[in-house]
Amino acid sequence: MDLETLEHRLEALRGYLDIAGKEARLKELDRQINDPSLWNDPAHARKISQEAARLRKAVEGYRRLESDLQGLLELWPELSPEEREQMQPELERAGRELEELYHQTLLGFPYAENAAIVTIKPGAGGTEACDWAQMLYRMYTRFAERKGFSLELVDLEPGAEAGIDQAQFIVRGENAYGLLSAEAGVHRLVRPSPFNAQGKRQTSFAAVEVMPEVDESVDIQIAPEDLRIDVMRSQGKGGQGVNTTDSAVRVVHLPTGIFVKCQVTRSQQKNKEMALNILRSKLFEIEWKKKQEELARLKGESRPIEWGSQIRSYVLDKQYIKDHRTGEMRHDPENVLDGDLESLIWAGLEWKAGRREAVASADEE
Repeated sequence: MDLETLEHRLEALRGYLDIAGKEARLKELDRQINDPSLWNDPAHARKISQEAARLRKAVEGYRRLESDLQGLLELWPELSPEEREQMQPELERAGRELEELYHQTLLGFPYAENAAIVTIKPGAGGTEACDWAQMLYRMYTRFAERKGFSLELVDLEPGAEAGIDQAQFIVRGENAYGLLSAEAGVHRLVRPSPFNAQGKRQTSFAAVEVMPEVDESVDIQIAPEDLRIDVMRSQGKGGQGVNTTDSAVRVVHLPTGIFVKCQVTRSQQKNKEMALNILRSKLFEIEWKKKQEELARLKGESRPIEWGSQIRSYVLDKQYIKDHRTGEMRHDPENVLDGDLESLIWAGLEWKAGRREAVASADEE
């Protein structure tokens, strides 16, 4: 990357980051932090401190990069070709830092820093679809491992013959929801079937739902009389008593019909707490989407319907993966299915932020 390109990208980044707005907000937050009365409410104080830390990281990162590039611009005309060649590592380092700051601008939406609750469900297709759902579950497990995130299993229902009927898990790590939010939608697999003696080509679908985990600090009222709590015997293979005790819990929210099941721990109480936490997050997501749709209606905006839409095809016999929103292509499906998702995720987040035009979703088979 040359110096002129870096300079142009830095200028664009200033607008994306809204440095002036962040600096003004940071001054206000610092004023609140220095007020001793803030700490009378520890939860609110922690929220203010965390916001200030995020803003400070973005502003200081930008200012440091701006200063470094300004120094290079002033020095560049005086350098010989050999000296400029020796400066290439510095330009590459600046390019990486700039890319990291740009990625931060794609994660500026609400709750991006929260944990992500991910649910995977197979579509129509029986055993093929259940196997595909399990492949996706492994893909996100490997992605979490690569990022150093933790993954907490909530529910895993095995398929009748192979694969899974459902998987639900919580991914915790820096911007876990922000990153995985780009994965919500329907994923399509095309491959020669391992379950067919003739190896016929099959198409399978699985849906991925992603929502932010919210805690008690978010005002979601759940009346005890609106809940039905069922206790049942855990299902699944093995488990040191997991499938031999009445520890599984299903919480049903009667007004909406939403239910959450948790059976992965041997503690009925822990399963209940986890199920209630996920229910709270589900109800929050419903209200949040209603507000966003109403705002869009009032503004006359046309927004894509993300849940239920086919976002990506994995065509294994032709060795490619295509994201139908962005046109992003990968020709190493083994690596992608082993959790190497970042290029697809960042392209998806650019699309969500309106910085990448949508492309036609025609298949290239």
